[in-house]
Amino acid sequence: MLTGHNSASVWEFRAATEIIKDRNGIDQVVLRNPQGASARVSLHGAQVTSWRNEQGQELLFTSSKTTFKAPKTSRGGIPICFPQFGNCASLELHGFVRNRMWVIDDNPPPLPANDSTRKTSVDLLLKSSGVDTKSWPYSFEFRLRVSLGTDGDLSLISRVRNVNGKPFSFSFAYHTYLLVSDISEIRIEGLETLDYLDNLSKKERFTEQGDAITFESEVDRVYLSSPNIIAVLDHERKRTFLIRKEGLPDVAVWNPWEKKSKAMGDFGVNEYKHMVCVDGAVIEKPVNLKPGKEWTGRLHLSFVPSSFCSERLGLERAGHL
Repeated sequence: MLTGHNSASVWEFRAATEIIKDRNGIDQVVLRNPQGASARVSLHGAQVTSWRNEQGQELLFTSSKTTFKAPKTSRGGIPICFPQFGNCASLELHGFVRNRMWVIDDNPPPLPANDSTRKTSVDLLLKSSGVDTKSWPYSFEFRLRVSLGTDGDLSLISRVRNVNGKPFSFSFAYHTYLLVSDISEIRIEGLETLDYLDNLSKKERFTEQGDAITFESEVDRVYLSSPNIIAVLDHERKRTFLIRKEGLPDVAVWNPWEKKSKAMGDFGVNEYKHMVCVDGAVIEKPVNLKPGKEWTGRLHLSFVPSSFCSERLGLERAGHL
């Protein structure tokens, strides 16, 4: 379903949403707000491919070498990882929903009112198919609402319903590629003192010792039992991304650095310097979903001037939202 909401009655959703074709003929939904911010969502994988502020500046990284061609997922934006994050068993890397064609959901089950007001939204739906059940023998319905607020904030709400006759377990992540000025100048706050699994050390468990996460080499970690707000500070741009989440206890942090990015094939030269993945996720303890039950995971992305961040972050952690 396409919806548009704003305090100004003259702002109508017909002007705020548009369906266009990408270079390969796949439908993309464009969301706009009255101030000029925008987001794009591809029906291939329900992947957010662009998020721009009201000045038209892109906030999500996309590699110049990405193909945007199904069935391959494009390198960047916000791919949806389900029913697994990472690589195990017979499933595709990060699961298969990011490689499926979704449809616009014209009649989604209602969400709480505060998830709908003052936003332009699109609802997407994926139902499990026979192709999926060959590798993962469970039936599900996956609904995703992508919303752009009047303040330019981007929200994603995932709802997974078990329509199977038996319970199933899954892991999940919003694999969020943030566009940054220089990875060596980036700080992530909110994960200090937490335990993490290091994928570069066979998932060995460590405890974060720094007062913030900084980058001097490849990083591939899953931070456990994390707070519901994380800050990514970009000193050069004097901008801070705020990542709020619900139902997503873990945070995956990744940057491939020079050697690995060169070997991956879909990274441009030195593009690793301009991205960092900070993913709201459920990884360490997978969700166990009983028949007929539904799981919800929310991600809310915003940005503020860096000078304003520390005070605001402290207030929100204290519960003064």
